[in-house]
Amino acid sequence: MTTDNSLILQARDVAREYQQGESLLPVLRDLNLSVKAGEKLAVVGVSGSGKTTLLNLLGGIDDACAGSVVVADVDWKHLSASERAAWRNQHVGFVYQFHHLLGEFSALENVAMPCLVGGQTVAESTQQATDLLTRVGLEDRMQHRPAELSGGERQRVAIARALARSPSLVLMDEPTGNLDPKTASSVMDLLINLNQDLGISFVIVTHDQLIAKRLDRTVSLVEGCLEEDA
Repeated sequence: MTTDNSLILQARDVAREYQQGESLLPVLRDLNLSVKAGEKLAVVGVSGSGKTTLLNLLGGIDDACAGSVVVADVDWKHLSASERAAWRNQHVGFVYQFHHLLGEFSALENVAMPCLVGGQTVAESTQQATDLLTRVGLEDRMQHRPAELSGGERQRVAIARALARSPSLVLMDEPTGNLDPKTASSVMDLLINLNQDLGISFVIVTHDQLIAKRLDRTVSLVEGCLEEDA
């Protein structure tokens, strides 16, 4: 892990609630979280505790009802929709339980796409995607479409795509939850190695305590608040 102690992410007094009929349903309240550069953080909690909602707020996909979320020194609420999309493309990667790859495109094209969206040339984007797919062990599978890849391979493509723009932060929602134990362990080995090599901060939502124990720090989401684990 990098020795840089600067904060990549800081959430202050964050709250989120949803309209449910005529009443408001609070999901997150008075939530505070800081993540250092290169840190690997696990977020655990029971189903329905708001973990995915939290990731969406941290990544600027949804807005908090109160409080602030700052990523790479910029507060999401100070950005317009287009500015937010550009900042997210540059600074935040996402990995989901289900890979969300585009089925009509090859692994190489899927990984290159964030680079193209970010304004890089086709040649630059292709080279970046090639390098990342090689790094995640898929140098022989670059031209395969998602349907032609195993579950573990698809998740490796999704990880490479999340890293394509060399982000400051990668948010992951149960990245191994749809994999068998052996493949899940292999994917976690990959993530640990990438973190050590690249120094990118990881926030990983997981129900698996074995995964959480491999990370630097664990926080639990309980009744809408985060609690630091001992």
